[in-house]
Amino acid sequence: MNIKVLGTGCPKCKTLEKVTRDAVREMGITADIEKVEDIAKIINYGVMRTPALVINETVVASGRIPSISEIKELITKNK
Repeated sequence: MNIKVLGTGCPKCKTLEKVTRDAVREMGITADIEKVEDIAKIINYGVMRTPALVINETVVASGRIPSISEIKELITKNK
């Protein structure tokens, strides 16, 4: 599973990365989590508001920080 956190390094982006890592750890799954800060790469996903969460190359959330339970649900739905 490939998970990307898109954001330029703002506090909300860092929070989303932490919450995502916590959710993956709590689920006990293996996932490659990558932080993408390059604005051109972020725009290529069609994301206009950060932070954004991408699971297996699908944008599942943007412009907000989902809760840990919501991230777990998004991971389960997008395996």
